[in-house]
Amino acid sequence: MIDPADKPSEFVDSLAKGLAILESLDGSRPEMTLSEVAKTVNLSPAAARRSLITLEHLGFIGRNGKRFHLTPRILTLGSAFYGATGIEEVLQPELRGLVEKFGDASSIATLDGHDVIYIAHVSVQRARRASANVGVRYPAFATSMGRVLVAGLPDGERQAWLAGLKPEALTSKTCIDPCRLGEEIEEVRANGYATTVDQLDYGITAIAVPIRNAEGATVAALNSSGYTGLVTPERLVEERLPELRATASHIAHQLTRYPVLGSVLGP
Repeated sequence: MIDPADKPSEFVDSLAKGLAILESLDGSRPEMTLSEVAKTVNLSPAAARRSLITLEHLGFIGRNGKRFHLTPRILTLGSAFYGATGIEEVLQPELRGLVEKFGDASSIATLDGHDVIYIAHVSVQRARRASANVGVRYPAFATSMGRVLVAGLPDGERQAWLAGLKPEALTSKTCIDPCRLGEEIEEVRANGYATTVDQLDYGITAIAVPIRNAEGATVAALNSSGYTGLVTPERLVEERLPELRATASHIAHQLTRYPVLGSVLGP
């Protein structure tokens, strides 16, 4: 929940509680009891019950006995965003072009706190590995796109972001040393791209570049990834980096034609 000191006077707590409940019902917790919901979102059982009943009445939550779950109606919220922003018209064709050329997978993500959120994705991969579907979020420090996005923050924001980071190992190769992460992000700033190997999950080697707006601010990140062992960071830099940069530039030029997408990707 938001720190009370950061809340504007018009802040509606009941709405925030309901949204927190919707976010809590994810892939790791597809169903929860009332007490589990209350504990997960740090609410009293009475407050959680009121929010759950409201969301159930609105059709966004259903229940199986004493366990609550999301309903298909929740998809209308995501589809409305997808349709209003022009993601299908602008971003998806660019990703399809990259996948047609290189195979593997390509994604676009934005920064949300210490996580990245995937807003567009195309893949030909079918192996068992971390999912990169639209809407999924992962720790930014362990992804190539996250490192690009953090590298693009203004100096003060970047230092504050690093100071508040509490990295946890996701694989035996995940870098969790704050000093080393800071050094790697500074290297990303200098190079204009990031590469990662098995940082988020075993088998993922990726390269990412920034997407910048007309003012030069990094507003999103674009990546291309493949299987560790079949590709190397050096090969990705040699073969894919020029195309990624060209694609990122093309997307940036299109933002002026799609004002909602430009606002969504704004700093």
